[in-house]
Amino acid sequence: MNKSSFFIIGQHAVIEALRNPKRKVLRVFLTEESKKNIHRKSPKKDLLRDIKVYFKTKKELDKYSTKENLLHQGYVAEIEHLENPVLKDFINTKDNITFACLDGVTDPRNIGSLIRSAVSFGVDGIIIKERNFPSESKLMFKAASGAIEYINIFKVSNINSTLKNLKNKNFWVYGFDGKGEKKLTDIEWKGNNILLFGSEGSGMHHHTSKYADFLVKIDIDKKIESLNISNSAAIVFHYLSYLKKRVD
Repeated sequence: MNKSSFFIIGQHAVIEALRNPKRKVLRVFLTEESKKNIHRKSPKKDLLRDIKVYFKTKKELDKYSTKENLLHQGYVAEIEHLENPVLKDFINTKDNITFACLDGVTDPRNIGSLIRSAVSFGVDGIIIKERNFPSESKLMFKAASGAIEYINIFKVSNINSTLKNLKNKNFWVYGFDGKGEKKLTDIEWKGNNILLFGSEGSGMHHHTSKYADFLVKIDIDKKIESLNISNSAAIVFHYLSYLKKRVD
């Protein structure tokens, strides 16, 4: 396990890190007002107990966010990485699993937004190539708005071999493409599913798309060529969540 530490910023990112019992928070840097806000949001539990707290002015905290041009909102924390979940162990724990798989997606804001949507709509985990995951990005943590504390992120060395192995374990792979032959609403969405999304610019790699059982499109107005990946993913996640609630 990687025990190196890094900094995150933003109200939701810091507060949810403090709420996560699996997350090691080494230090927090707060303004007086942000400390009061933490207590207001969690009156029954002292999230700052046993945590090293340093009080700073907003200007003093700016140095942690100026480079990324982000708003810290009076919250900065130094944290350690979570232990990486093991994909082959997780798939043995439940049925009707839904994973999102990101092929070549590298933009931290898009990944963070996608993580936020995945948690909002009950996606079981995200599969991403290890070298593409910006694991210490302040921008990703802020865009995820604390949701990163509540999602399994499976970092793999090879997307194609991972998809091949999961297909052998009764997973269906659906690749999302504007030129897909099936519409999102035409599929029954049963069993174990992998929702495969390509990069922001070029889409899925050609070889990776061959592992998709179906290429699926989201119906949008023809005046618009395509949707941002995080928007596309949010629509898909919401639709599948809606179908599941109808069945339940």
